[in-house]
Amino acid sequence: MSNSLAIAAVTATLRDLLLRAAQPLPGDPSSDTELADLTVTTRTPDKARTAEDRNQLNIFLYQTAANAALRNRAPGRPGETAHPPLALSLYYLVTAYGRGGEELLGHRLLGRAMSIMHDQGNLLPSDIKLSLPGNDLHLQLERVRIAPHHLSSEEMSKLWTLFQTQYRLSMVYEASVVLIDSIRPAKAPLPVLARGSSSDAGVAVQPFLVAPFPGITALLAPNGQPAARLGVGATPGDVLAIRGTQLTGSSVRVELAHRHLAAPHSLTPLAGSQATELRVQLPTASPSWPAGLYSLSVVVGREDRPEATTNALPLALAPRILSIAPNPAPRDGSGNVTLTVTCSPEVWPEQRVSLLVGDAEVRAEPHPDKTGTLTFLLEPAPVGQHLVRLRVDGVDSLLVDYSATPPAFDPSQRVTIS
Repeated sequence: MSNSLAIAAVTATLRDLLLRAAQPLPGDPSSDTELADLTVTTRTPDKARTAEDRNQLNIFLYQTAANAALRNRAPGRPGETAHPPLALSLYYLVTAYGRGGEELLGHRLLGRAMSIMHDQGNLLPSDIKLSLPGNDLHLQLERVRIAPHHLSSEEMSKLWTLFQTQYRLSMVYEASVVLIDSIRPAKAPLPVLARGSSSDAGVAVQPFLVAPFPGITALLAPNGQPAARLGVGATPGDVLAIRGTQLTGSSVRVELAHRHLAAPHSLTPLAGSQATELRVQLPTASPSWPAGLYSLSVVVGREDRPEATTNALPLALAPRILSIAPNPAPRDGSGNVTLTVTCSPEVWPEQRVSLLVGDAEVRAEPHPDKTGTLTFLLEPAPVGQHLVRLRVDGVDSLLVDYSATPPAFDPSQRVTIS
């Protein structure tokens, strides 16, 4: 999901793509320079033509519509109340103008433009990032796809009639999906400490067959805390147990990939590994290991065959709140409180960070550099003693002490507001 610059970012990216039509495409004559003076504009069709002595492409956003597939998607995680993101489909009109009103040049331009749009398919995150400063659409998990959008002759006629200008041969494209974050904070209830009776062990699953190739089935964090759910996870320094099949060989390594890392981290399993279980220790807090969701897999090498990579399971590396200041925190004359949270590991500038105070979510103040100190403004601040969680890229700090029987809330993760 992204900020309010998302629509402009898509338009700017498409404009930059169409500028490539100034150069010959594969299969065009290499000496072709007739289209080298191309300019690309983003004006309304009635004001698009800027100079008759230049070749020109104009791309105009003529309609935005709610995306039917994602508009009703439930936001957040089960049990949380949040406003859904704004899901949009964007519709663009691409028109070509040849130098001096020459239609043949316009047709050549339109052919190049359509070829570029056809081959692109998805807007690349790198192109989106460079197209418009300040936009974060490139961080959106869903790709922005470009596809031709058919309009009947009647619909096209009505469209050009709205602009009160003469019809030009054009092509219509749909860009979807664009997700814009809601600025309304989410409500996040506290987690359930236990379910059922003390003898309730949950569902037991027994596979019928053992696969002949390496695979992993479960990740176990210390004290039985779930390590593969977004809400909770392992912390730096924890020892993970990786269960699966065929996990031994001449060389074994564990790889953890994160969307902010250029290459995955590799870890060597601890001594005593077995074919059905590996144990690996996460490094202590390090700036190169950001909190958030990782994809964990095991690479097994054997002398008689190439390396094999297992399936991947999600591992949530949770941040840790080291201190909260001031605590207790007095409210100012307007009923507000500013809290400074020291955390580990350091938070990266691209990461989304919020503090959950009780069941209310508060976004962090901007942090342009990697930092372990974050500031949160609570306005108004609720009076009383509150449990707190730090949420980094959707992963919460551990609020529950799973080593206790039954599990209990960690008393150090509290703040008193007076």
